Amino acid sequence: MREEFEKLAAAGKIEGRHVEPLTLLAESGCCTHRSWGFGRIKTVDTVFARFTIDFAGKPGHTMDLGFAVESLKPIPKDHILARKANDLDSVRQMAAHHLDLIKLVLNSYGGKATADQIQQALVPDVIRDDWKKWWETARREMKKDGHFIVPLKKTEPVVYQAKEISLQDRLMTNFRAAKGLKARVAVVGELSKSAPDLADKQAAAGEIIAGLNTDIASYQRTQPSVALEAVFARDELREIAGLPPAPDEITAAQLWAQDIKFGPVLEQIPAAKHHYALASFKAANPERWHEVLRYSLNFVSAKLCREFANLLIQEGKMDLLKETLARLVNQHTASTELLLWLGRERSDAFADILGPEVFRAMLTGMERDQFNEKRSNRLREFILDDHELIAELTASADIEVVKDLTRALQLSPVFDDMDKRSLLARLVKSHPAVQSLISGEQSKQDSTMLVSWESLERRKAEYQELVQKKIPANSKEIATARSYGDLSENHEFKAAKEMQKMLMRRKDELETQLTRARGTDFSNARTDVVSIGTIVRAMDLGANQPETFTILGAWDSDPDKGVISYLTPVAQSLLNNKVGDEVEFELHGAKRRHRIEHIEAFRAAATAPNGTVATV
Repeated sequence: MREEFEKLAAAGKIEGRHVEPLTLLAESGCCTHRSWGFGRIKTVDTVFARFTIDFAGKPGHTMDLGFAVESLKPIPKDHILARKANDLDSVRQMAAHHLDLIKLVLNSYGGKATADQIQQALVPDVIRDDWKKWWETARREMKKDGHFIVPLKKTEPVVYQAKEISLQDRLMTNFRAAKGLKARVAVVGELSKSAPDLADKQAAAGEIIAGLNTDIASYQRTQPSVALEAVFARDELREIAGLPPAPDEITAAQLWAQDIKFGPVLEQIPAAKHHYALASFKAANPERWHEVLRYSLNFVSAKLCREFANLLIQEGKMDLLKETLARLVNQHTASTELLLWLGRERSDAFADILGPEVFRAMLTGMERDQFNEKRSNRLREFILDDHELIAELTASADIEVVKDLTRALQLSPVFDDMDKRSLLARLVKSHPAVQSLISGEQSKQDSTMLVSWESLERRKAEYQELVQKKIPANSKEIATARSYGDLSENHEFKAAKEMQKMLMRRKDELETQLTRARGTDFSNARTDVVSIGTIVRAMDLGANQPETFTILGAWDSDPDKGVISYLTPVAQSLLNNKVGDEVEFELHGAKRRHRIEHIEAFRAAATAPNGTVATV
């Protein structure tokens, strides 16, 4: 072929400098184009000085020889792409010999390629069935073979080297070269898995354990979670190698004895090690482990909530767990992650907790997160995706409670209008009586909220801060992010736009609330019957204990002091009853019966600045 090209050059049909590259292209028979990908040279036409090339999407494509030199790159005959094009059956037969095929692919790409590159080269032409199983087998064989370097991270390349290095030498080299204890722990994990294939696992384990002990001592106070991971890895390796503990090495119990935050430390430990961490913490704190877990439930992820709950239940602490959950739900202080776990769980074991207050607590939690600018939408998405949730949580609720929930949902800023309509439709399906409330046929009394002047001023202050500070600041963030260009990949712009939606929803909610609000100092409260602005002393007939309820405005609530909103189910049960009347209501999932003993006025100190009702 070289002679033919030299003749074309002599005749002036191609440039002399093109003879060598054209010869390589013709002899290779395969090439790549920057736009069309792999191609196979079908014919060389020396009369018209052109190639005919079959590309994947352009079969029979003709190309001038001079242009071919500039736009095509020859592929050697032993390249995986050329081998597939010229003799696919023989390449498929190589698949039975994992290392030979991997070596062919790596040599085709300069001796190294990532797992994704290898998969793209072999699937689906060569490996037609169960790539994952084939690749796992290939990885195990490569780790044992001294010619391959298999990385811990999928994004890093597999490397082929001509010089053979034993598995033990390679792992020990990786351990010594690892930067930081976290990286070393990853190598130890690989070494533990490969222990049966090591030439002298005790010698390797001895050196590694000594190195880990030194690092653990350095990390124990600055990064206790990493130190704990290292302790677990060290102890596992020691057990595999059959070595005794060093006399003064740091244990998991010593790490837990430090002044560290249990929940945050556990969150930083990989999920696969949570079992070890919880077991070690329980062993180190036999008297108080369950109290720490109960407290931490409200500050960890939903996944850890599940693991904490499972351990408490396994150890016979179900009553303590339910007591904690009931308190957090009823006080509306449960985190959205805890509520996400509880909503997903919904087992019969928690039937006495799973009621309408859980959904109300969910709304409160999401609004709190939104106000604190936490951008997690996990609970919101769960509520939207689980079409049975609302129906199940409100199945046994009193209709007045359902109406109250409906109002709360209508005013909630955490759902857009379309999602809100979907959720309200689920409520109507389960409780048709709320249809009139949703369609706007409620009475004027229902549309007005009585609130204390203090709570009204707080909401007005929040509204002013929103309008005067937060929304203008967000507009600046949007403008700045837009200046970065390429809005499709501009994460700052997307985040700022999401925040804008949240702020505008909150603004709309506050405007609606403040329009409905009617401020009062409760000075004219009736005391012949229970009314808004009264202190009610009642006797719990079941427990034979006195209780005091202070019934104030829609936004007033302080459970520790007995202050409740007049919209709560308890207050609604008490209102308009007189001394001596007995009332029944549900509290903390149980029916309670009370007898009203005394009613007196609550004269709030706060009064309206000008004696008028404040509106937006």
